[in-house]
Amino acid sequence: MKHISFRIFFMMILVLSATTLWAESYHIKQMTPEVEAALESRRERYDQLSRLKASGAVGENNRGYVVAFSDAAAGVVSLENQDRRIIYSTIAQQNNLGGALETIEKVFAQVQRDKAQPGEKVQMDNGNWTP
Repeated sequence: MKHISFRIFFMMILVLSATTLWAESYHIKQMTPEVEAALESRRERYDQLSRLKASGAVGENNRGYVVAFSDAAAGVVSLENQDRRIIYSTIAQQNNLGGALETIEKVFAQVQRDKAQPGEKVQMDNGNWTP
């Protein structure tokens, strides 16, 4: 049993390390006006989105996007997801990763899970939500 647990632990470390390396290896190589606008919009709504996450009105799904759990948060969620999609697509395009958008989304979902504050809603890979 210890041998199996060690294997699982080792594989988890390997996957997380590869995810981190992958995320660090691929990035935005050229700031386009669209990306600059998306990044600026995200900066401007950061505090509002953080408050919505803390209140439970918004959560991070397992695909790298936010989800509204209240009608009041729907507008902010839509704008945030639009900006994230621009950024993810640009990373795929500029790094010649055609067909890898889903992988990019999942890598960034893991980044958001890792950054989540205690009590924030986060969807795990298996589809379950925490807390």
